Amino acid sequence: MANVFRQLFVDFFSAIVFLAVYAITGDVLIATGVAIAGAIAQFILARLRQQKLDFMTYASLALVIVLGGATLLTHDPRFVLAKPSIAHFAIGAVMLRKGWMLRYMPAIVTETIPDYVTIAGYAWAALMFALGAGTIAVAMTGDIKLWAFYVSVVAVGAKVIAFAIQYVAFRVLVTKRLRAARATVAP
Repeated sequence: MANVFRQLFVDFFSAIVFLAVYAITGDVLIATGVAIAGAIAQFILARLRQQKLDFMTYASLALVIVLGGATLLTHDPRFVLAKPSIAHFAIGAVMLRKGWMLRYMPAIVTETIPDYVTIAGYAWAALMFALGAGTIAVAMTGDIKLWAFYVSVVAVGAKVIAFAIQYVAFRVLVTKRLRAARATVAP
């Protein structure tokens, strides 16, 4: 699961940089320029480390450059603000693959409730699509403070709450199934 959060950080790095620089400077154009530079530096660093770069890395860099460039040219922040939604949609699309979550689960979960893990995987995909749509809706307002709140509090909070619900639900379901299995085996 730590690998998933690391990958999300990598995918949303430019949005995090944008948000931090904007919070410090209050200037959308400076924040956009620094976010573009950060994304390029992140890419170069990964290449120098000879890391395997997947499609999302290239797509993220291209989106930062294209949408950031559009923001710089038009002085309209909505382009760069919409970028995280594309990552949400891409992640949601990957999460539509049946059973994608099974490899992230402990053996007791995959052996006891694989059907529920598959359902949870689809629920995560739906959450990503909803968060992506929400990001676009908020970005279209052009209100950077609202966007910052949505991206840093609402989107992150929704994922934390979903993870907590999933953890509790899986724990209850595994316990229930193990007790039922023991009850059928007992004399």
